[in-house]
Amino acid sequence: MLDTRLKRPASCADAIDREAMTVAGARERILSLITPVGDTETLALTQCLNRVLAQDVIARLDVPGHTNSAMDGYAISGDDLPVAEQRIYRVIGSAFAGSPFNGQCAAGECVRIMTGAAMPPGADTVIMQEQVERLGETQVRISPGHTRLQNVRMAGEDIRKGSTVLATGHTVQAADLGVIASIGIGEIDVYRKPRVAFFSTGDELRSIGDTLEHGEIYDSNRYSLHGMLQQLGVDIIDMGVVRDRLDVIREAFRTAADQADLVITTGGVSVGEADFVKATVEAMGEIHLWKVAMKPGRPVAFGRVGDATFFGLPGNPVSVMTTFYLFALPAIQYLSGQRDYTPLTFDVACSCDLKKRPGRFECQ
Repeated sequence: MLDTRLKRPASCADAIDREAMTVAGARERILSLITPVGDTETLALTQCLNRVLAQDVIARLDVPGHTNSAMDGYAISGDDLPVAEQRIYRVIGSAFAGSPFNGQCAAGECVRIMTGAAMPPGADTVIMQEQVERLGETQVRISPGHTRLQNVRMAGEDIRKGSTVLATGHTVQAADLGVIASIGIGEIDVYRKPRVAFFSTGDELRSIGDTLEHGEIYDSNRYSLHGMLQQLGVDIIDMGVVRDRLDVIREAFRTAADQADLVITTGGVSVGEADFVKATVEAMGEIHLWKVAMKPGRPVAFGRVGDATFFGLPGNPVSVMTTFYLFALPAIQYLSGQRDYTPLTFDVACSCDLKKRPGRFECQ
């Protein structure tokens, strides 16, 4: 019997698209086809915020560099602490941060010490000043109840000389700069920033400042993309709006692929008659995936144009941001040489009812 049912390709309205990849499968395939940037540069520490380490940072010295006091108080020997009753000790000098006391602290003696000052020879314990009774300038009374090594920071307690402080692939944060400086390192090796070119496609798009005609809209995706890329610390090449003409789109891709490690487009990856992006990439390179079983953002493309990695994001602004965070973000982090590029996910209870079609990943 003749089958007269209308045959059509899968669409966004379908509950399940057998041709579409899962989100996890798509991300795994994307990362398997990307080669991280290998070029490195040596920069001054002040230029390294948000840059990715290309070499382990190894401690050249201990931190702290010397055993020192964690409190303002009095340094004494732990073997000379009062046990059963109060004792009077003679104050033989003072120790300040940067100006240590170099004499020997013997039994029955103590040294007035400030926070950060090196422990005097013969002393290994600090009694905080609030727990000491002063008896003039040269004597103090100390009660029982203290323990040996209290209120003292040992040399190398935070960082040991020769230890790995930060590993290759770590993204340098503000606190890291201080840690690296504390071990006397002023320059570090980092990976070159990836270069990312992006443009929007669509005859209906206009730039801010232009007068809108009937049916035209302002291009908002470029600004969202610029902001998301700026947060990643990449070199940004904004190519503006490219008209829906095959020759113009081809030239834009040639220019972008020559300059960038990664090319991102918005719009033009659907199945409309004026959607030329996917066809152009297939002609100039290759498409590794096109459809993902998700909402929003099902028509997302990934492939290569020349030597550049390519992401074709949908034109809808919400879909642009969704697909960027799910796919382009970990890809750029991996491309940058980062160690932590897998999105962090965890389960939470939903506070309201949701409608979801089976077989696809949905973002709310």
